[in-house]
Amino acid sequence: MISTTTKKVTLVTGASAQSHDKPKALIVISSGKVLPLSEPSGHPGISTGFFLVEMAKVLQEFGNEYDFVFATPDGQLPQLDINGMTLSFHAGAGIGAATAQTALEQAIRFDVDAFRHRHPRLLARRQTELETAYKLLGKIPVSEPLPNTDKEARLFREDLVKALEALPMHKFYSVRELVEKNRNPQDPLKLRDFAFVHMPGGHAPMVDFVDNPYMGELLNTLHEEGVLISLICHAPVTMVSAKYRVSANGEISASSDHNFKGARLTTVPKHGELIALTMAYPKVPGQKTRLTYYVDEALKDAGYQVESTINPSVVQVVFDEKANLLTGNGPQAIDEQAAKLREILDGARQQATASAGKSPRHQSRVAF
Repeated sequence: MISTTTKKVTLVTGASAQSHDKPKALIVISSGKVLPLSEPSGHPGISTGFFLVEMAKVLQEFGNEYDFVFATPDGQLPQLDINGMTLSFHAGAGIGAATAQTALEQAIRFDVDAFRHRHPRLLARRQTELETAYKLLGKIPVSEPLPNTDKEARLFREDLVKALEALPMHKFYSVRELVEKNRNPQDPLKLRDFAFVHMPGGHAPMVDFVDNPYMGELLNTLHEEGVLISLICHAPVTMVSAKYRVSANGEISASSDHNFKGARLTTVPKHGELIALTMAYPKVPGQKTRLTYYVDEALKDAGYQVESTINPSVVQVVFDEKANLLTGNGPQAIDEQAAKLREILDGARQQATASAGKSPRHQSRVAF
């Protein structure tokens, strides 16, 4: 069971709601809800969403120092993927061993209470991350369970849905709104005021982060304003959209010669995806299951230097300093990625302080 005791809170979504003494950070979450499949032929797609575990650590790490602004590509509510609530996905760098162990435990005579009792650390981490979500995200939908959804997560879903439905609904900016507000001289929301942006994965970004001109305009503007960009798991697919710019009058242009050309990054590798499509939750029982594309291949085709590990459960975090781009390869990487995000931000703050001491007129492009 999970705690359903919540407080009514107001989501921080704009400059008028921000604390005057705190810097800001932007969180962009996919609002994709159905993931298309190329196989089986004619399949309507599987219910999907974002992985909370790939975002909550960042919210917790920086929550006392930053005010968060939340957005989705279209301004609609994001959907929480129940598959991302699987306890083994909360094991951090130990995800591989935890996944194997929990699968073995669920194979025969599964008792959910005994199972949870054996994993108090994972259970506690999930609960604290949910409390963070209740406070900052409000009422959001949860994806439907799939035939191969983890047994404990499937049973957990009913309580989770009840808890989320009891919360007030919060507004999420659309990416287009962010771009337009940034361009409006009368609007206080400015992209240069964000210290960083973080985007979690799950499969949902494959739906609405790719081939999205306003995502491209957002990414390029953030880069030009010196804002650190952090992406994890499937979220790096948004870099395929970096080829796009959108003018003030709405004209869309595309060019391979953009701010992130040739950047180094990491993401979910195709061979890891194929393992999941063969034996994990995305698998359609009894049928060959394939996605319409694979994130690492799409990024390579777009000209990026994609780094990956042979073992897809091994932690990999890549920071391209020139592109000011930080990426991680999945939920196993979130702890290291949050720590690296902290290191980069602290280093930039110290550099800005030192530069300001030498030259009073100096202004750092990184906001703190």
